[in-house]
Amino acid sequence: MRIHAIQTGWVQVRRNQILARKEDGLRVLRTIADREWAPPVPIHAWLVEHPEGLLLVDTGETARVADPGHHPGWHPYFRRSVRFEVRRHEEIDAQLQALGVDTGDVRWVVLTHLHTDHAGGIRHFPQAEVIVDPTEWQAAQGPSGILRGYLPQHWPSALKPHHALYKDGQWGAFERSMRLTSAGDVRIIPTPGHTSGHLSVSISLLECDVLLAGDLSYTQEALLADRLDGVAPSARLAHQTLRTMRRHVGMRPTVYLPSHDPGSADRLARRAFVEPIDRTQGPSAFPGAAGGS
Repeated sequence: MRIHAIQTGWVQVRRNQILARKEDGLRVLRTIADREWAPPVPIHAWLVEHPEGLLLVDTGETARVADPGHHPGWHPYFRRSVRFEVRRHEEIDAQLQALGVDTGDVRWVVLTHLHTDHAGGIRHFPQAEVIVDPTEWQAAQGPSGILRGYLPQHWPSALKPHHALYKDGQWGAFERSMRLTSAGDVRIIPTPGHTSGHLSVSISLLECDVLLAGDLSYTQEALLADRLDGVAPSARLAHQTLRTMRRHVGMRPTVYLPSHDPGSADRLARRAFVEPIDRTQGPSAFPGAAGGS
């Protein structure tokens, strides 16, 4: 297998979104009210060349994000808490063409969640099998979905994704998983926290696993430090997933790749993985990874 990191532009959010300063019930309000911007971070999608077919994890953002009215003007988050920079040649279809890949050749599109910077390019893949967590799909529907920060009005009207149902048993530290490939070397695992139906994709290579983590955390360091972002709807659920993921990556060498971590593409290129936990010293001894950002 070959895995490609594809950057579809940049996004900038408030610092409290990257790492919540306080983990109380006001996290989202603190993010919207925050006056301090974090540095811009990349918007990554991931192309996996697998013998059974091409897999795309997330579709990145669209250049249409700059069009007037693309974001609802009344929405406080879109009005003051996020900025995008995506040029047309950075969209996922143009990026795939530069790699010699036609969008019609993509067999699967797995969306870690449905926020616009992960699902904004979905219109380019009408023939692919699109896979979404059913909880995520339900949460994104209608006016309440827009209020939660989803933009379903920009998705193709014919979009009817397959649901990730996690019927294939335990995978590492996770009690449930879904086999995507017949070989079983690509699995979808539920990782709720950043959103209620967030998922991640685990790819087994000979020397390590590659974990395409979406926004499970914004950086590898946030995972290791058990730090929440500023928009997770449930602190309890987000912490539970972070801790499960730390146990998971301690079981086997794992390249951990959040979508917005500036160090993710470099870690993938160098196969710089999270070192296994020294279990004699307990979870607090979890070491940092080589090559982190």
